[in-house]
Amino acid sequence: MKILFVFLLLYHVASPVKHSLKYFITATSGVPDFPEFVGAATVNEVQVGYCDSNIKTAEPKQDWMRKLIKDDPQHLEWYSLKCLGNQQVFRTNIEDLKQRLNRTEGPHILQRMNGCEWDDETGEIKGFNQYGYDGEDFIALDLHTLTWIAPISQAVITKLKWDTEKARLEYNKNYYIYKCPDWLKKYVNYGRGFLRRTVHPSVSLLQKTPTSLVSCHATGFYPDRADLFWRIDGEEFHEGVDKGEILPNHDGTFQMSVEMNVSSISPEDWERYDCVFQLSGVKDDIITKLDKTTIRTNYVEPGGMNIPIITAAVSLALIPVAVTGYVAYKEKKATHHQACKYTFVLSEMICH
Repeated sequence: MKILFVFLLLYHVASPVKHSLKYFITATSGVPDFPEFVGAATVNEVQVGYCDSNIKTAEPKQDWMRKLIKDDPQHLEWYSLKCLGNQQVFRTNIEDLKQRLNRTEGPHILQRMNGCEWDDETGEIKGFNQYGYDGEDFIALDLHTLTWIAPISQAVITKLKWDTEKARLEYNKNYYIYKCPDWLKKYVNYGRGFLRRTVHPSVSLLQKTPTSLVSCHATGFYPDRADLFWRIDGEEFHEGVDKGEILPNHDGTFQMSVEMNVSSISPEDWERYDCVFQLSGVKDDIITKLDKTTIRTNYVEPGGMNIPIITAAVSLALIPVAVTGYVAYKEKKATHHQACKYTFVLSEMICH
């Protein structure tokens, strides 16, 4: 299966100009010690709600979402009903797929990501509804043509059937163009203080062994509109550089790394290099000189008794004591039908 098991604490915020409301639903079959159904809601990638087949109800996951629920109790009731109703639908769908594709053995996972995006400067609205099966794109809704797109042959039967369900297609159009954006605007208004804050990171140089790549690692910044890159003599360069993605930390901040191959750099030239961190909306950059004396490492000389340093990057992988299952999508850019790849994420549900 092309599903990656990652220990992450999902708590991610996007740009304050483009906002998103996303729902993640996962049905599983043959996956031990994991709920058969998991659902979660995010606003600007921040988890605001959660439900699964074990707890059988929806739970808010932010203080500002709890305030919204207190002001509008029917909101939580709607989500709880949706959680229960979708459990049976997804259970049936995954069983149908197992039989149709003749893959009844082993674990199987059916996922859906749906929701909307809203640009508060231009007013542009985008809706999406897409499914994945066993880690592969399966089917996605094109709201412009009100038809389903099947990227793989196994989904054609589903497409032909769903294309005939005109009432459902019209409901989808109305929901993703009108209702979803209205709710998103309401959520952004309640969570504005949290979603607009700015936090500076700490930046470190990390290296596994004396011959490994040197990683410039920034962690603890917020929001995720940031850049990190290497320079030589004040000029940004990309040769021999590997730039990683922005990842969430457990406390609602973010981390990212950019690695550089230093094997061909002579000792006298190290001072020509530095790492630059830039945070959107912040005037001053954080500049870290390439200096061997400041590099942090886990490396221990053979026979040494030193205790390795646990770097910030490694500490993220520590498994929380209280963990619940959560499945999220990792969106794939390009393709006109917004097809996506999916990443299996085991996440602690943080309540603030």
